[in-house]
Amino acid sequence: MISRRTFNAAMGLSTGAAAASLAGLQGVSSAAPALSTAPGAHTSFPSLKQVKAGLLEVGYAELGPAHGPVVICLHGWPYDIHSYVDVAPLLAAEGYRVIVPYLRGHGTTRFLSSRTFRNGQQSAIALDIIALMDALKIHKAVIAGFDWGSRTGDILAALWPERVKALVSVSGYLVTDRKGQLEPLPAAAEHTWWYQFYFATERGKKAMEDHDHRLQLTRLVWDLVSPTWNFGDATFARTAAAFDNPDYAAVVIHNYRWRLSVAEGEPRYDRYEEKLATAPPIVVPAITLDPEKDPFTLPGNGSMYRDKFTGKYEHRTLTGIGHNLPQEAPTAFAQAVVDADRL
Repeated sequence: MISRRTFNAAMGLSTGAAAASLAGLQGVSSAAPALSTAPGAHTSFPSLKQVKAGLLEVGYAELGPAHGPVVICLHGWPYDIHSYVDVAPLLAAEGYRVIVPYLRGHGTTRFLSSRTFRNGQQSAIALDIIALMDALKIHKAVIAGFDWGSRTGDILAALWPERVKALVSVSGYLVTDRKGQLEPLPAAAEHTWWYQFYFATERGKKAMEDHDHRLQLTRLVWDLVSPTWNFGDATFARTAAAFDNPDYAAVVIHNYRWRLSVAEGEPRYDRYEEKLATAPPIVVPAITLDPEKDPFTLPGNGSMYRDKFTGKYEHRTLTGIGHNLPQEAPTAFAQAVVDADRL
């Protein structure tokens, strides 16, 4: 989700920026390929793979030619790789090697050691992706993501720009500012973040550890943050299966508690967090996407984070689309990946 400091600053601005429709995306080159698929056209990936990478054995889907240019698609919370079930075939058809990993604590991704702390802090997740790229012998890739995936992509582009060919980031610049998150927001904004505060309590932790409560909570989040997405029970169930990972609750709870400084991180990540605390700019070519119906979308058509992208850059707002943008608007997301790669 977006930075609370950025959200706070945005509360004083009015909306009204020009938005691009899916049929005529702002800034799309006329030379771009005519990517098109209906949301929900695919329900599964052909197969899943596993690879040892850093602290994890990572489960991931892979589509496209083995030697094609690489795109790594990163999911958010409470979602999984199925957010890209329609995006990946589109990109594979354009010649990309598409890697869609389960983040730590999700799906078939497992910690290699029972002694490893189930850490959800932002730099730990970013380093997981660096380790995955190393394990797969991928030197450089286009990184595309939303929610936790946007944050991870932003961090990779900011701290390891030599590994990122281009970036697609839904909701813009999402690097967490823990100091900023200590300040209160206007009541309406605080209300939007209700689950984050719930997770700071033992009651919220128990809810995430309990299967039925976990499903009820995550399904409610889907409904609230994607109000125009007409998904069915089967679509949710395919993703919710990833929440049965034995480390899911621990990673999710630590992620949100760490953001609010209710829980500490690990010293091994201090040097990365110190760099991220300076809000480093992103110099690689980037396209940011704002889903209009997402309650976390800032007013201003990307203006609140524009100065953080100092390389080649485009911004697009997608009308009628909610938080899970890749699954709700796969054609627009895939097109943004192709266009970012060409910036």
